[in-house]
Amino acid sequence: MKKHLLLLVFCTISWMAFSQENAPIKGKVLSSATDEPLENVNIVNLSEVIGTTTDKDGDFSIRAKVNDTLYFSYLGYKSIRVRVTNDWLKFGDIKVKMTELGIALEEVVVKPVQLTGYVEVDAKIIPVYDNYRYRISGLSTGYEGGSRQPGAVNKVLSAIFNPADFLYNVFGKRPKQMRKLRKMKEDDEIRNLLANKYDRETLMAVLQLERVDIDEILNNCSYSENFIKTASDLQILDAISECYEEYKVLNRGKG
Repeated sequence: MKKHLLLLVFCTISWMAFSQENAPIKGKVLSSATDEPLENVNIVNLSEVIGTTTDKDGDFSIRAKVNDTLYFSYLGYKSIRVRVTNDWLKFGDIKVKMTELGIALEEVVVKPVQLTGYVEVDAKIIPVYDNYRYRISGLSTGYEGGSRQPGAVNKVLSAIFNPADFLYNVFGKRPKQMRKLRKMKEDDEIRNLLANKYDRETLMAVLQLERVDIDEILNNCSYSENFIKTASDLQILDAISECYEEYKVLNRGKG
């Protein structure tokens, strides 16, 4: 009897230990309206900060443990969060259905630059942007380096000594979210999906910030309004990370 009891206890402990470890879990993402599989759905484990995408059949596999939250996002569909359960780990694949959104495109007015053919005149007509541009590995275009602009270091430095400052409250009081920031930068899957996104949704979900907060971080780190509006989510990730790393360096040397 004791042997059976010990065996039962051992099995229970083993299952609990297994459920606490990251294990590959599988599933399929479908359209709720048509039950058709959705390809290239972005999936991020918000707890572990790792990402993946669905294949042409809507299937995916990602490492997760019980109570981790998976974040699903797809252009034209409502983003959803799904919590990992013991049943999912125990019984295997599940089906995740996403609901399509109605998207109203805003009208964009393009104003061409009318050139005269005279260099002296045209040089004054063509708009000049003072944004500093730097290159991100893996991207064909550069991005603005806000902390390289005049006054950027002073802004970050002043935040360290001012508990009421916005950056102080974001960088100084959110160590868990800032650690996730580094994980996002190190995960190739997440970097790849952010390179083609401009909605800030994944960044907001992982960092637990509102879009206005992200804009305010970049503004306080001296990134231009043009950069804040037009940069990809990957560029925004690198910009926030750069500012945070500078904050940490200055914070260590404040004494």
